[in-house]
Amino acid sequence: MTDMAFLMQACTLLINILAFPLYMAEVFGLYKLYKRIFPAFMYKMSISYNKIMKDKKRELFSSLTKFYPPNGPLCLLEVGCGSGANFEHYPTGCKVTCTDSNPYFQDYLKMSMAKNDHLLYDSFVVASGEDLRAVEDNSIDVVVCTLVLCSVDNPSKVLQEARRVLRPGGAFFFMEHVVADPSSWRYFFQHVLQPIWYYCGDRCELTRTTWQHLEAAGFSDLQLHHIQAPLNSLITPHIIGYAVK
Repeated sequence: MTDMAFLMQACTLLINILAFPLYMAEVFGLYKLYKRIFPAFMYKMSISYNKIMKDKKRELFSSLTKFYPPNGPLCLLEVGCGSGANFEHYPTGCKVTCTDSNPYFQDYLKMSMAKNDHLLYDSFVVASGEDLRAVEDNSIDVVVCTLVLCSVDNPSKVLQEARRVLRPGGAFFFMEHVVADPSSWRYFFQHVLQPIWYYCGDRCELTRTTWQHLEAAGFSDLQLHHIQAPLNSLITPHIIGYAVK
């Protein structure tokens, strides 16, 4: 074991010890209280994130027009919609269905809907990304998932569900933070601080290789790009793009 690897393990152990009260809070059900206030934190964070990533989002979602059906509006499903931070980038007349596992996002979601009245809103479904049974097979033109695959229990299952609900030729759009290059200090601190980040970020994981799940998901075409987001933080490394069913 290299000195760096030993140091990373030792520091991670220390952080795990410090995070033990948070672990116990989850065991005894007290962590559920945090889920009530987490949407307020994410709503404020999304405002800042959107300003920084506006150009990247605009570039990504400009490709939505490629997936319009021959007749009718674009039917879009957003998995883990949160407070609706992506709504401003969706094309006028787009029909949006929202899902999120945290029902306490709904008040913030309504505010975003009111600000973005160029869209048609179908429904808000409280559901995890792994279980989209409320959505029919082959019924959606586009599935959107941003900053979500970092915190789901099973990314592969989410992608499997996305493929199920997409019509043939539909697309899965994504923007996710991922693990940094192993030679970097950011990689070191992602692993060391992960135990605390997990609880503060409502199960968010800094060290996921999400691109591997996308590559193995069985899409017919994958347009995936690794970028360094202008964030100067632990979530700087991102992947962005779309995958066609």
